[in-house]
Amino acid sequence: MKRSARNIAWCERYLRIPEGRFVGEPLKMAEFMKEDFRLIFDNPHGTRRAIISRGRKNGKTVETAMLMLLFLVGPEAKPNSQLFSAARSREQAAVLFNLAAKMVRLSPELSSVVGIRDTAKQLYCGELGTIYRALSAEASTAMGLSPRFVAHDELGQVRGPRDPLYEALETATAAQEDPLSVIISTQAPTDADLLSILIDDAEKGEDPRTVLRINKAPDDADPFSVEAIKAANPAFDIFMNQREVLDMAEAARRMPSREAEYSNLVLNRRVEANTPFIVRSVWESCGDPPIESFKGLPVWAGLDLSEVNDLTALVLIAPVEGVWHVKPTFWLPEEGLYERARQDRVPYDVWHRDGFLETTPGKSIEYEFVADLLLDLAEQLDIQQIAFDRWNWRHFKPWLLKAGFSEEYLEKHFVEFGQGFQSMSPALRDLESALLNQKVAHGNHPVLSMCAANAVVQTDPAGNKKLAKHKSRGRIDGLVALTMAMGVAATYEPEPERKFQMLVLG
Repeated sequence: MKRSARNIAWCERYLRIPEGRFVGEPLKMAEFMKEDFRLIFDNPHGTRRAIISRGRKNGKTVETAMLMLLFLVGPEAKPNSQLFSAARSREQAAVLFNLAAKMVRLSPELSSVVGIRDTAKQLYCGELGTIYRALSAEASTAMGLSPRFVAHDELGQVRGPRDPLYEALETATAAQEDPLSVIISTQAPTDADLLSILIDDAEKGEDPRTVLRINKAPDDADPFSVEAIKAANPAFDIFMNQREVLDMAEAARRMPSREAEYSNLVLNRRVEANTPFIVRSVWESCGDPPIESFKGLPVWAGLDLSEVNDLTALVLIAPVEGVWHVKPTFWLPEEGLYERARQDRVPYDVWHRDGFLETTPGKSIEYEFVADLLLDLAEQLDIQQIAFDRWNWRHFKPWLLKAGFSEEYLEKHFVEFGQGFQSMSPALRDLESALLNQKVAHGNHPVLSMCAANAVVQTDPAGNKKLAKHKSRGRIDGLVALTMAMGVAATYEPEPERKFQMLVLG
C-alpha cells in the first residue's frame, strides 16, 4: 500500500467531521484532498515543503488538522516528535488548534490516547511522547524548538518578503532527518510578499522536494462567472455554501471596494490592495433627497477637519424607517477659491454660488465658523455623538469652548475616531452595506458625490479596509466624514413598534 493510501485510510477510519450539520459523522476525504496527500506522501524524492493554495472555505484548516494528527498519533508519528502550527495572531492560531481538538474529542480511538491542554493550545500523546503546539507571530520566540512537522496557516497574510516566525521554524527543522513543512493559504496580495516568492520559486521546479498545488481563476476568465469561481474552489460543488460565494461575487461586481477582497479570498488571485470605493450607479441609486429637518431624530455626525486650506467636512446622519438620511456641510477658505477650483479642476466657485459649499474669510479655514455651526446644531438637534480625527483636535477644541460648549459636553458627545484599519474597516462595511441595499438618502449632493467618486479603499492582508487619502484621485473628506458618522452610529437600534389593542365595549 502506498504511503498516501495508508494515510487516507487512517483519516477516514479514525476522524470525524468536526463542525457543521454533519458533525460527528465519519470523515470522507474529497478527491482534491486525496490528490494533495498523493503529491505530498508519494513523492519519489521525498517532500520537504508542500504549498497548497486555493480560495477560502475549501477545507484548508480541516486538511491541515488531518496532516498534523497523522504526525501526532497516526502512521506518520515518530516518538518524541515536536509539531507546530504557525499563524499571524493568537486568534488565528486558536482556530486550527480548536478544530484539531474537536476531531480528537469526537474520535473514541484518538481521545483515549491524545491529551488536550486548551489553555496552552497543545495536544500530546503520552505513549509516543509526541506533542503539538499552536504558535502565533505574537509569541516571544521560536528558538530552541526542533519540529518534525510545521503547518504555516494563511502565510499569504504576511506582507513583504520576510517573516521572523516562518524563518525561525524553518531553520529549526534542520535538526530533523525528514521534516515536513506545509503551507496552506490563499495567495498574498503582491509578487513581493513571502508566499508569492515561495510559490514563484516552486513553479520553477528546481527543487523536487517542494510540492505545489494551486487553484486560482485564470487571468482571462470573467471574474464573476461560476467557471472562474470553480477554478479556484475545488469544494464548490461538494461542501461550499454556494449562495454565500455567489452573493460575494455580486457584491464585488457592484462595489469596487469589495473586488480586491473577492479576487483574493474567492478567486485566489494576487491583487493590489487599492481599489475605488464605489461605482457611480450604486451611489446614484441612493440619491433620494434627505428629509427637510432632523429635529426629533437621533443624529450622529462625522467631522473631517482640514489642514489650513483644504476641504473641511461635517456630515450629519439620521435614521428614518431604516434609511440613513445624510446632510453634509463643507468649508473652504474664501480667498483663492477660484484658483483652487482651477487647480483641482473642480467647480468650487459654482458650488459656493449654488449653496453647496461654505467659505470662511481669508486664506485658511477659520475653525470659529465650524464651531459656531456645531453649537447651533447641538442646541437644535438630538446629537448622539460627533466623530472626529484627533489630528487637529488640539487646535479645534479651544474654538469649541469659546463658542460655548462645556468640557462635559465635549467629553460625552465628541468621540475620537481613528483613521486606520481597526476603526475604519467596520464603519466602511456598514456604509457599503447601506449603499448596496439603498438604505442611504444623500440627495446627490455634488461635493459629497465628488468625494465618493474620488475615494480609494486600501485593504490589508486580513481583508480589513480603510480610506486612503494619499492614493485617492482627489478630495475625499466628505466620504471620510460620512464613514466616521456611520462608525459611531453602528450601535443604533430602532425602537420596536408599539402594538395597540382595541377594546370593544358591548
